[in-house]
Amino acid sequence: MRNVKAGRLYRVELFREKGFERRKCEGCGRWFWTLHPERKTCGDTPCDEYSFIGKPLTKRRLSLKEAERIFLKFFEKRGHKIIERYPVVARWREDIFLTIASIANFQPWVTSGQVPPPANPLVVSQPSIRLNDIDNVGRSGRHLTLFHMGGHHAFNSKRERIYWNDRTVELCHEFFTRELGIREEDLNYVEDFWEGGGNAGEDFEVNAGGLELATLVFMRYGVVNGEYRKLPLQIVDTGYGLERIAWVSQGSTSVYEAIFGPLLRRLEREAGIERPPEELLELHSKIAGLIDVESGRDLALLREKVAERSGVNREKLDRWMTPLEALYAIADHLRCLAFMLGDGITPSNAREGYLARLVLRRTLRLLREAGLKLPLSELMAMELEFLSQPELEEKREYILRVVELEEKRYLDAITRGRRLVERTLSSLETPSLPQEKLFEFYDSHGLPPEVVKEVGEEMGVKVEVPEDFYIKVAERHASGKKEGGERREEKRLPRTRLLFYEDPYLKEFKAKVVWSEGKEVVLDRTAFYPEGGGQEGDSGFLEGKGEKVEVVKVEKVGEAVVHHLTSNPFKKGDRVLGRVDWERRSSLMRHHSATHVLLEAAKRVLGDHVWQHGAQKSPDKSRLDITHFKRLEPEEVVEIERKANEVILANLPIRARFMDRNEAEKRYGFVLYQG
Repeated sequence: MRNVKAGRLYRVELFREKGFERRKCEGCGRWFWTLHPERKTCGDTPCDEYSFIGKPLTKRRLSLKEAERIFLKFFEKRGHKIIERYPVVARWREDIFLTIASIANFQPWVTSGQVPPPANPLVVSQPSIRLNDIDNVGRSGRHLTLFHMGGHHAFNSKRERIYWNDRTVELCHEFFTRELGIREEDLNYVEDFWEGGGNAGEDFEVNAGGLELATLVFMRYGVVNGEYRKLPLQIVDTGYGLERIAWVSQGSTSVYEAIFGPLLRRLEREAGIERPPEELLELHSKIAGLIDVESGRDLALLREKVAERSGVNREKLDRWMTPLEALYAIADHLRCLAFMLGDGITPSNAREGYLARLVLRRTLRLLREAGLKLPLSELMAMELEFLSQPELEEKREYILRVVELEEKRYLDAITRGRRLVERTLSSLETPSLPQEKLFEFYDSHGLPPEVVKEVGEEMGVKVEVPEDFYIKVAERHASGKKEGGERREEKRLPRTRLLFYEDPYLKEFKAKVVWSEGKEVVLDRTAFYPEGGGQEGDSGFLEGKGEKVEVVKVEKVGEAVVHHLTSNPFKKGDRVLGRVDWERRSSLMRHHSATHVLLEAAKRVLGDHVWQHGAQKSPDKSRLDITHFKRLEPEEVVEIERKANEVILANLPIRARFMDRNEAEKRYGFVLYQG
């Protein structure tokens, strides 16, 4: 098996110097590098059982905060600049709503080479949210909705070489062995290939004791329509699981015990839960890792195997574990919600607000499984006290108020929804409810599937709830949508020079046609402002070849501006004169500025949790949608209007300028990404 050659990026200097051997895992078939003379498997579950439970891998016990501090300081001492975390809501991205990894902070602008990184190299502890395993949180022993990804990143260009695969593995190995004290022979480097966020590259998964602790990606490809294209940069993209590092340092029975231990003891007392013996929890966690619990069938198999090996009957095992697993998930979900709400997400029926409401309502459902009767706001107050993070404490009042209101809405939705479900089920022509109807009840009416199933049982109608219901819901709402232009972007249209940024008051200009097809043209330069950000595009005329043609729509596609015409007499190479409909443009400019004024007025009246959720700017009117946790009171509307008019009547000058992206983010924060 060892005669299969490793790719160039996998043959790192450290492996040669220390005498690592490359082997093929007898479990999963992947290739890995090890110093252990007898190792035959890759060191990850389900190929290996957890060996660190009760036997910590590190030289000392670490809390999550200690693991984070040690990680950041280690890389700072080795030339990396520590940068502040980004929000958990990815407002700078068009394709995702939540920050899913530290590299997401730099996609697409930095990774594409369009703007420089905030530091090079850099290190960050990035709270990241992934809801694709939400149904498994609590029962698998390791899944979390929010986790802290420690990332050290280097951005290599033709002009500047920072470090690549050799140094990345060297730093990783030094951190785990010298800094944390994990034995060299306990570390395994598994060859793999990573893809995400439109980028890809070879990687190592770094495993120890049956658990993946880090991923080291050598990102060098962009992914466009399924094709790999070389990036202008070679990017070191690493992700260290800081919660997992704390877990293996403590050797506790689950990641939840390692992160939330004191909070869990308090919740157990409130719920009156009888805690299972520690040796049973250890056995349960080890078998959970081997089975890789991801469904109800897996959970049933897990219970059977634990009952078989422990001698505890299945019913008693369920009575012990089900409420405890619910508590694990509640502690995790509350932390996730605290960051979501603290970073400005308002629960709603769309985008990131929908995902926050999904986590919140799943938490409310879990309270019944755990036997907790406390209001959710009281539980959130306990969570915030436990987390003790200044940035969340600043938003404490807002977080608790939103949670309280959302719990009331949830209870109201269930009361109203039961009647709707009864009417729907009574009119069914089949003995069972179609699964799509279950998702419709949740999406449109906020009804959890368990409530629909209860009503069905009462009425004798079969309702099957998918084991991964909440995962499926999250997947349906996890990604944003890019605005149009996909067909033409594939053709790589010529770049257009944007004259409206150089002179916003330019009314006419000369240009050359660089692309022409049907009733559309791309010019080498233009003063026509394209539609975007809720603002309608300019209109006007193009003149040339003795003809005058109306421009009816303008859109930006990649780096090109496409002009839609009533007819198209122009060919590539033709010279034209463009005239902007200035009455329309000046009205759009005023309405654009007015929405910024209105948004700031709303923030000052309602609070800094307010964000622009959408806008529509047309020549005759403008509309602004904002995020807020309740309907506006009449006096609030009056005060917002008063403050906005106060600014307008002050006749203040408007100054627009270009800034370095990193400098702008540092000075103004992420409010840049709205409007």
